[in-house]
Amino acid sequence: MSGEDTRPGDPPPAAALVARPLTAEAFRPFGDVIEVAGDPDRIINAGLCGRFHDRARLDFGDGRAGISLFDAAPRSLPHTVDLLERHPFGSQAFVPMSPAPFLVVVAEGAGAVPGAVHAFLTRPGQAVNLLRGTWHGVLTPLTAPGLFAVIDRIGPGANLEEHRPADPIVVRAP
Repeated sequence: MSGEDTRPGDPPPAAALVARPLTAEAFRPFGDVIEVAGDPDRIINAGLCGRFHDRARLDFGDGRAGISLFDAAPRSLPHTVDLLERHPFGSQAFVPMSPAPFLVVVAEGAGAVPGAVHAFLTRPGQAVNLLRGTWHGVLTPLTAPGLFAVIDRIGPGANLEEHRPADPIVVRAP
């Protein structure tokens, strides 16, 4: 929204954030980009399969690994982020079950309130693993189907904390 679009008495526009392409380097403080990149670590299955070994820092604390399936409603850009969450007891990986891109929103900081927010757009073949305690937006597919395999901690304790920012953040396309 530009200054020309506002009227006296209108609330201020939400903070705007431009999503950027997801890269392993930019995402490393928040987690891992899981993708086929470079040469495989091993060739297996009688030479017919490249194995890209140990691509995520999975952490399940005192729990166990679980695989769940999520079917999320697609969103579009611009997208308003009005909820951030984190999982204090374990990592959480989102593996899309279609080649469609999705939006990944993360925030700096491990305190009770998230810090600066970052937004990334995946490309086909990319998945993410969020490190334990990383503030992040909800699962945000950009097209249907929004099918994902989610690998995370199953175990005792409240492994979900939520935060609603005072001012929602609008994520725009690059």
